[in-house]
Amino acid sequence: MGIGTFVSKSSDQAKSLPRTQKQGRNVDLILVAAVIALVIFGLLMLYSASTDFSLQQYGAPMYMFNKQVVFLVAGAIVAVILSRIDYHAWRKVAVPMMVVTVAALVAVLLMNEVRLGAVRTFLGGSGQPSELAKVVTVVYLSIWLYAKRDTLHDVQLGLIPLAAILGLIGGLIYLEPDLSATLTIFILGGLLFFLAGGELRQIVLFLAVALIMGWIVVQISATGRARLASYLAGLKDPTQSNYQILRSLGAIVQGGWFGVGIGNASSKLTGLPVAPTDSIFAVIVEELGFFGALALVVLYATLLWRGLKIAAQAPDSLGSVMAAGLTLWIVIEALINMGVMVGLIPAAGNALPFFSAGGSNLLASLAAVGILANISRQGVRNVKPGRKAVPEAEIQERRSFSASLDLRRRDRRRRQSRARRL
Repeated sequence: MGIGTFVSKSSDQAKSLPRTQKQGRNVDLILVAAVIALVIFGLLMLYSASTDFSLQQYGAPMYMFNKQVVFLVAGAIVAVILSRIDYHAWRKVAVPMMVVTVAALVAVLLMNEVRLGAVRTFLGGSGQPSELAKVVTVVYLSIWLYAKRDTLHDVQLGLIPLAAILGLIGGLIYLEPDLSATLTIFILGGLLFFLAGGELRQIVLFLAVALIMGWIVVQISATGRARLASYLAGLKDPTQSNYQILRSLGAIVQGGWFGVGIGNASSKLTGLPVAPTDSIFAVIVEELGFFGALALVVLYATLLWRGLKIAAQAPDSLGSVMAAGLTLWIVIEALINMGVMVGLIPAAGNALPFFSAGGSNLLASLAAVGILANISRQGVRNVKPGRKAVPEAEIQERRSFSASLDLRRRDRRRRQSRARRL
């Protein structure tokens, strides 16, 4: 199998299949269980990490926890609603959604509501459009790449417009400044282009340009230079890491194998920066130890497994790319947050999905789960004996996507035409 795209098939063709062939009407219960476990786990740890911080910052120990619960309820409602909306319907509103997102990002800059040295929110800190932008970018690019699937090999029709879209969104987010969200947007764009079947030479070109632009951004950004310098110094000598990483590593060491017990962490009381948000992973490890951190990783791994399974079983490549993109977004955010806390990645400021205090991130994450659930409801299942076989074209598309997730290392089918190759 060459370096290829999906065998494309319109959603109308997918919808025309007999119901018994194309739809397993039940939502993926393992995915739902993993998300519920993450949410409950997250609330428990946020309560532990936020009470002292909330008392100092807001004068009420339950302020951040109560606010998170409100957004959790709203997010759960949104997830249920989105699980009932056919994901193909997003094609009709993709452009308006992107326009609203861009307008919200511009509005943040115009309102100039400064919090923690950055302009990222409005409405008293309750709204953070950069989190919404991540979900909208995945949905919009999935639809855009699906529509352009036959011309992705053409740089002028594929890579350049993609770079323009990412540049617009990423540029507005960078101006806040929010380097971590900007980085996430570009990572997601590259992954989606890869999964949609972008040619290897274009992907290499995209990565090269992204690396060059990233280096330029770091050089002109005081925050970027400071974070990179601190990261490089920490790699040479962990004792030279920045204050947040030093405190985080101290908390992790204190946690040992089994932790000091929920509510007993000392780091959150003695100067661990933003314990309820960026640094909550350090609190988790200190209180629950290595095995608590391992349980957290297993939950995210389960979400990744089921999300990619849903992507592989989606009835068309639109659902495949969208499901994979939404899943990878959540997992990448988690990996970056945990990597930063142990000094493996430069300080980025990413939230830990379902754990970090922040209504926008929680709402966006649950919205992504809702869309995943809808794709799962429409996914192709193994046909039971006595029922009609799944059409070969549909099987080919599912296998093609699975191969893309496997970095296209297998070679089981002959190369086809460039626009529709495997």
